[in-house]
Amino acid sequence: MKTEEKITIGILAKSAQVGVETVRFYERKGLLQQPKKTSTFREYSQTDVRKIRFIKRAQELGFTLDETKELLEMKVCSKNTRPHIQKKIKRKNRRSYSEN
Repeated sequence: MKTEEKITIGILAKSAQVGVETVRFYERKGLLQQPKKTSTFREYSQTDVRKIRFIKRAQELGFTLDETKELLEMKVCSKNTRPHIQKKIKRKNRRSYSEN
């Protein structure tokens, strides 16, 4: 199994197209886990980049950070959680359309 390349917070932020403070904000809100410090830097991975992109997309769709955190906590690839996720998205879309 190949290990993921480790990246710094600056590279993470740039790759995810957010600022470093946004990364720290997501960590404080519990959306992103702050990695342990190894040597002199905290090391992030491409998984963290994907997670931040997911958070940003969820926000674009109208999900709150609390709702996004709930989605992140689900096992997205699980057959058991897919119907629940789809139901949440449909509910969110109905609310968005009714507000316009």
